[in-house]
Amino acid sequence: MIKLENLTKSFRTPQGRKVLFKDVNASFPEGKNIGILGRNGAGKSTLLRIMGGIDYPDYGRVITNQRISWPMGLSGGFQGSMTGRENVAFICGIHGIWGSAQKKLMDRVQDFAEIGNYFDVPVKSYSSGMRSRLAFGLSIAVDFDIYLVDEVMSVGDAHFKKKCEEVIAEKRKTSSFIIVAHAMAMLKKNCEVGIYLDSGGLSIFDSMDKAIELYQGEKNSVNTKPQNGIAAHTANA
Repeated sequence: MIKLENLTKSFRTPQGRKVLFKDVNASFPEGKNIGILGRNGAGKSTLLRIMGGIDYPDYGRVITNQRISWPMGLSGGFQGSMTGRENVAFICGIHGIWGSAQKKLMDRVQDFAEIGNYFDVPVKSYSSGMRSRLAFGLSIAVDFDIYLVDEVMSVGDAHFKKKCEEVIAEKRKTSSFIIVAHAMAMLKKNCEVGIYLDSGGLSIFDSMDKAIELYQGEKNSVNTKPQNGIAAHTANA
């Protein structure tokens, strides 16, 4: 169960304060894989970060009884002067993973990330793609009830994208996913429920196709709409 209660989030910009969400109340369907769509700047990644506990709303809260991952592919949480191995060991410690279980998990992360000897090099020397590979490998190696995925499929070559899709398919047998992406085919394949964010609110649909239809319609007409730089989001569902 994930429930948003009076969720409000804004940012200060040179043009004034930008409101992403204001007093949003919504309940996400349980046990469903959910795809989130919306124009750039609508708050998709911010919503994932808030649900994953690495960002905070101005006020309001996220209520859940599930273990929710940090957003997969998020590499900003790594300590740059530490190696990939040291960063993974640190995260393992936070989650109470020690000894042989930690060694096994680190081997899985290193193998999945495919960064070779860079696993023992400070993360600050990584390319953005390498950091994202490491972050995805670490995210998928730890067991969660709900995994948050933020555009990770756009990282890497066709081989790595295929690996990501395969591991998500395997994890879906025991866990749920909330995915932010612009790849319509991937969302249709992996998600049963759609959420659409726009200046009119947060709308939940009982099929991914309905959310995609709305998103594509808005995308086609966005250049004809007036822009005021502020989007106040309230729940329509």
